[in-house]
Amino acid sequence: MDAELNISTAPFRDPRYAPRRLTVEARPGGEFVLTNPTPYSTQFQTVTASLAHWATAAPDRIWLAERSGEGWRTVTFAEAWQRIAALAGGLQELGIVGERPLLILARNAIDHALIAYAAMGQGMPVAPVSPQYGLPGANISRLTHACEVLKPAAVYTEDAALFGEGLAADVLAGLPVIAAANPRPGHVLLDRLYESGPTAPVAAPDQHAKYLLTSGSTGLPKAVINTHRTMSLNAAQITACFDDPDPPVMVHSAPWSHSLGANAILHYSAHRGGSLYIDAGQPTAAKFGETIRNLREVAPTYQNMVPAAWMLFAEALEQDDGLARAFFSRVRLLQYGGAALGQATADRIQAVAVRTVGERISFGSGYGATETGPTACNVHWPNARMGMIGLPLPGTSVRLVPEAGKLDFRVKGPQVTPGYLGRAELSAAAFDEEGFYRLGDAARFVDPANPEAGMIFDGRLSENFKLASGTFVSVGELRIGAVGAIGDAVTDAVVCGENRDAVGLLLYPNPTRPRAEIEAAVRAGLAAFNGRAKGSGGRVARALVLPDAPDASSGEITDKGYIAQSLARTRRAEAIDRLFADPAPSDVMEF
Repeated sequence: MDAELNISTAPFRDPRYAPRRLTVEARPGGEFVLTNPTPYSTQFQTVTASLAHWATAAPDRIWLAERSGEGWRTVTFAEAWQRIAALAGGLQELGIVGERPLLILARNAIDHALIAYAAMGQGMPVAPVSPQYGLPGANISRLTHACEVLKPAAVYTEDAALFGEGLAADVLAGLPVIAAANPRPGHVLLDRLYESGPTAPVAAPDQHAKYLLTSGSTGLPKAVINTHRTMSLNAAQITACFDDPDPPVMVHSAPWSHSLGANAILHYSAHRGGSLYIDAGQPTAAKFGETIRNLREVAPTYQNMVPAAWMLFAEALEQDDGLARAFFSRVRLLQYGGAALGQATADRIQAVAVRTVGERISFGSGYGATETGPTACNVHWPNARMGMIGLPLPGTSVRLVPEAGKLDFRVKGPQVTPGYLGRAELSAAAFDEEGFYRLGDAARFVDPANPEAGMIFDGRLSENFKLASGTFVSVGELRIGAVGAIGDAVTDAVVCGENRDAVGLLLYPNPTRPRAEIEAAVRAGLAAFNGRAKGSGGRVARALVLPDAPDASSGEITDKGYIAQSLARTRRAEAIDRLFADPAPSDVMEF
């Protein structure tokens, strides 16, 4: 049988989902409220409560692992609990514990997790900022803005030499610095904190546990409040999507300065008693080899990556039978986030799965924002269709309100933030009259006659623009459709054309493909896409393949792996001028 037939007929490996449940309230004017009535546990309501449980229930199980030479440094739940208590005593002895946060300037690592949970357990919030804020060559203004919002009491860094430029910022002058390595004069070595006597956690459910930065239309950071309760219950809601007694095993690289890595992965592993292998790889041709090395050695039960990483991994799986056998040996669920994954890439991965183990692996996605825990919706049923955002989590309600021809997506649930640090007026404005948080995104039903089939992301309302003719352009919908039509020859796109005569795309190339092959795929894919388009606002008139990948240090691509459209258009202003030049340059494709 050919691969296509295998993909369409092979059974799914059991992802161990609980039954799908949904209530639908249809309101006048085309509005809907969707609610998932599935119960979820409220056993853990502080972030340290789950760790205390697993330290007793599964003391010898690995919680965290990180690379140490050719092997792994690991910490079990019992070891982690002892070290967190000791670090908490050290923080108390330093006299820094209070309402002001501990700023964390570090990459994902065991010590990062331990000191974060030690601080949170004492009622001291943590504020992990992007490592890009403090690494050599960083734009220090980003760190300055962050600290002006956060007003930290102290700083933790994994390496005072590596993050020396960030630590030298004026905004951090005079603050106590805890360093795991290479401390400078006046710094406190992390190991010294272990010399204090252990201290039990004292935090209450509604105390602030963590501040995570997000940016609004001004580009200046806002600090989203994560309480102990919101973090704990979001993990419980995700857990309730499954009927699975076994703890997950994950290999993951998303930074803990963002809600996906910090809450949906790190804290979810703590909540479920799972094992998290910290991956230092990145979704680039130069750095993805580390992820492949890790996945050769550790067979996950759940694998979550950004689309750019799945594109690179599809090629690696096709070329390496040993890697495929190891990866598919026990994985039950694949997931992507940050951007849409092309159907062609997912089908390639499924073809390898079917060839290797005779089963498809359910491929889903989640949806939400830093303000929603992060997870508000996910696909919690066997699925092979890309582009889905799923249905509400247990205990979550979604309000869909007609606006500008779309359904404005709003959410209410125990995982939603109480607001922004120090921004009461902004916090109040983020919620509608019924207490639903406004995400600024649109969604639509896969099948309007059957809401239980799930929802699809329908664009970010704030990213949309109009052409010079007044024609409305739905940026998210167009970007997802165009990139999907092109396939994995490109990794993402910037949609351009505000106040111009037509839509143009700047395309980021797949670094593993020859330029001629990429351009041929773009021509064929966009010709097909335009053939299905309706109106000038949904059709691409010009395209330009960029010479390089998105730049993480500038924020063009976020740590989570998605393109910041507005910032990218600003940074690529010269390329946009070239895209719309008259006559078109030779490297600009016209359609």
